[in-house]
Amino acid sequence: MNIAFLASYNGSSAHAITDACLNRDLIASPVLLITNNKNSTALEWAENKGLKTACLNSKTYPDPAELDHAIAEKLQHHKINIVCCSGYMKLLGPRTIEAVDGQVLNIHPALLPKYGGKGMYGERVHQAVKDNGDTETGSTIHLINTKYDEGRILAQNKISISPQDSVSDIANKVKEAEPQFYIDTLCKILKGDITLD
Repeated sequence: MNIAFLASYNGSSAHAITDACLNRDLIASPVLLITNNKNSTALEWAENKGLKTACLNSKTYPDPAELDHAIAEKLQHHKINIVCCSGYMKLLGPRTIEAVDGQVLNIHPALLPKYGGKGMYGERVHQAVKDNGDTETGSTIHLINTKYDEGRILAQNKISISPQDSVSDIANKVKEAEPQFYIDTLCKILKGDITLD
C-alpha cells in the first residue's frame, strides 16, 4: 500500500507513520508528502526520508479547481492508495478525494462530533474542551469529505483530563498520543479490522 501525506506544518504524525513504515512496524510504503506551505518543516524531513515532495497551494494554482486537479494528479502519478492528513489546514476538493477512491484520512484533536467544523483546530479545540469542563478528550480519525470534520468516524482515542489541566496541558496530552494512535489505526485498516468502503 502506497501512502501519501498532506501536511501544512511539521506533520508530526506523518513523520511517525513514515518511521513505522521504514521500520516495518507498518507494512506500507511512504511515498509522497504534499504541503500547501513552502516553509513547512515537513518538507525537510520527508526529503531526508526519501519521500517525493511537492508544494501545491493557492499561489501555485490560484483557481481552486486547478489546485484540486494538481493534487489529484500527483496522487495518481505516484499510485497512492491511501492519504493521511497530518495537520493539513485546507479543505480538499472532490478530485483529490476521488483520486484515491475516497480513502483520505484525517486526525482531529477532539472526540468528534464535538469541537469540529470550520475554524476548530489547534488551541481553539483545546480551549473549547477546557471551557466546557470536559473530563475527557482525545483524537478522532475519520474519512475526509468535502466538508470540515464530517466524514465517517473510523476510530477514537479517549484521554482523561482534569480541571487542573491547562489548555497547554490538554494539547500536550492529545498531541503525545496522536502518532501511535494513527499508526495503530492504519495497522487495523491494513488487516481489514477497519474498513474504508
